Amino acid sequence: MPPTLASLVQHSALKLTVRAGADRLGTPVRWAHASELADPVPYMDGGELLLVTATNLDADDPESMGRYVRRLAAAGVAGVGFAVGVNYEDVPAALVEAAEEAGLPLLEVPRRTPFLAISKAVSAAIAADQYRAVTAGFEAQRELTKAALAGDGPADLLARLAAHIDGWAALYDASGAVLAAAPDWAARRAARLTPDVERLRDRPAPASVVVGGSEDRVELQSLGTGRRARGALAVGTGAALGTAERYAVHSAVALLTLTTARSRSLQGAEQRLGAAVLRMLLAGQPDHARAVAGDLYGGLLDAPFRLLIAEASAPAGPELLTETMEAAAARTGEALLLVPEAERVVVLAADGGAAVAACASYAEAQDDRTPREGGAEDSDVVVGLSAPSGPIAVSAAYKQAEQALSVARRRGRALVEHEELAAGSVLPLLADDAVRAFADGMLRALYEHDAKGRGDLVASLRAWLSRHGQWDAAAADLGVHRHTLRYRMRRVEEILGRSLDDPDARMELWLALKATEAATPAEG
Repeated sequence: MPPTLASLVQHSALKLTVRAGADRLGTPVRWAHASELADPVPYMDGGELLLVTATNLDADDPESMGRYVRRLAAAGVAGVGFAVGVNYEDVPAALVEAAEEAGLPLLEVPRRTPFLAISKAVSAAIAADQYRAVTAGFEAQRELTKAALAGDGPADLLARLAAHIDGWAALYDASGAVLAAAPDWAARRAARLTPDVERLRDRPAPASVVVGGSEDRVELQSLGTGRRARGALAVGTGAALGTAERYAVHSAVALLTLTTARSRSLQGAEQRLGAAVLRMLLAGQPDHARAVAGDLYGGLLDAPFRLLIAEASAPAGPELLTETMEAAAARTGEALLLVPEAERVVVLAADGGAAVAACASYAEAQDDRTPREGGAEDSDVVVGLSAPSGPIAVSAAYKQAEQALSVARRRGRALVEHEELAAGSVLPLLADDAVRAFADGMLRALYEHDAKGRGDLVASLRAWLSRHGQWDAAAADLGVHRHTLRYRMRRVEEILGRSLDDPDARMELWLALKATEAATPAEG
């Protein structure tokens, strides 16, 4: 602890006597300073023990002493040491009364105690306190380093840190989820700070912020040295951190940052292995892929998995999504094969697992907050998700994810599953501008023919196709004779230059008609 007025009073060599403010002797003393100025406040920083002999003071005047003491108290002076036997044989009553009224400690300094002795005592106490703090900080650093090198995870390191700061500590991953906390009860307290961690994550590392309320004082420190923080450390205490506690926290931040960097290097090696496994799967070599995957990804290939492709306009776009999925997989022990590809990332994740669920939640939150009027280019990330697949069908799953990604991009959605396309109708896809242009070009000649009052070829074609070429049923729908309908269909073939016996021609004409209907507003 730093020196206090009480410790100076108890110093046997100084012989100081308390004349006022006995209830405030626990005040820390930052320095001892002698000044005979009538107003020393402009030269004070606060926390000093001011030593005076009253050479330039009217110490017997109550009004003058009142103003003097009130200014000292307002400036944060720790106390006043008044030397007797120099200008005054005793501490003036006006000064004692003013100090009592202002609540400012007043110490009587005997003539045989030089001010220099008091300054030396304060300086020695401050130096001793700093030495203890540094020694305690180095001891904390050694203990925390041992815990980090033990390789048992962050729990032991956090427990030792919490003991050193007499509080609690928690570690967050890049998504803001709590990875570990000490003591155990702190996990719930730490979880309430996730929004603060998310805001800290958006600032370049290293960064820190102090938060908290009536419960405690919490300091958040980002982990990492790159553009984005790789995690965060929270420490909660009852008061501001002292020097020793600050050493301990800084050591923990450095060790956890190194651990995170080491993990990222290992992750890079895993990604290179994952890329090799993915290439073999796409090449139709599942047996070779299993052999290369080993224990790292072998379990993932033994059960149904999903393939997803995430894409953004910038290389760093999918980073937060993949960090979210990695954190979710780590919490449940799932394997996750992740392969970055320029401005996109390809992921194999367990079907029904935490990583896929985290991806869906991330996309849902993005859809809720992002305007969609301009399409998917306004989004942070666009994701296409395949149907459940296995090692022998990865190539097909990749195509499914590509198709879903294309639809998500066109519809302005953060995520589309291929199962949505397979289970739904193809008709919504006809709203594409390219499809409409195709339909307009194919049917324009028929519409122009009808516009000149030469017959109703478009309606006749629609009725005939909807009845699968059944002449009587289609003619009945139109209210004309079947011979009239046959004549109209021959005119359609002549105008379009295509045979209606061709199934491809019938399919294209039907889709063109549907696309035209989709582009025409319904009449009210």
